[in-house]
Amino acid sequence: QTQLIAPSPRPGFGMANTLAPYLQAIRQALRVALCLQNYPSQVVERQNRPEIEFQDTPLVKLPPQCIARDDYERCLIEPSINSVRVSIKVRQSDDTERMLCRKFAGFFTQRAEHFVILRRKPVDGYDVSFLITNTHLEDMVKDSVIEYIITFVEEFDKEIKDLKIALNTRLRAAATAYMSQFAPQRAM
Repeated sequence: QTQLIAPSPRPGFGMANTLAPYLQAIRQALRVALCLQNYPSQVVERQNRPEIEFQDTPLVKLPPQCIARDDYERCLIEPSINSVRVSIKVRQSDDTERMLCRKFAGFFTQRAEHFVILRRKPVDGYDVSFLITNTHLEDMVKDSVIEYIITFVEEFDKEIKDLKIALNTRLRAAATAYMSQFAPQRAM
């Protein structure tokens, strides 16, 4: 089986204490939800479509589970018999973070074919969505897929914060350089 290798966390950057229970709850819910099996379509002959996407047979769709850290950061797990859709909403405290998150998520969704399980269009109200089918789990190890998603959530949040700090630093330097034109020169 092929494994998804998640990037390892940067040295010196441990998981925040408030983030650990949230990620652990997502990990446990994914372990339960990713018990998938082959299920041919009941509508179209000789096709095996992800039931969570097409919802041809409502009986094989399980109730969705929403794991929320707070009102602004949550994970929606929608299981069915042969597929699971995982949607992630990242905390965005201001307009800068909203813009950075939109651009960063757009960067990933444009390259969705390289991320195999990443959906091109996220579910409404969420920033990033993954679609995992039973055929993905035939090719990949289930625990590796779970760790990939957990690491993705962790790193996505960190990258948004790092990008915001870098952007503010560049803006401060540009404003300082611009304003220095108008300040009187000091004699040394």
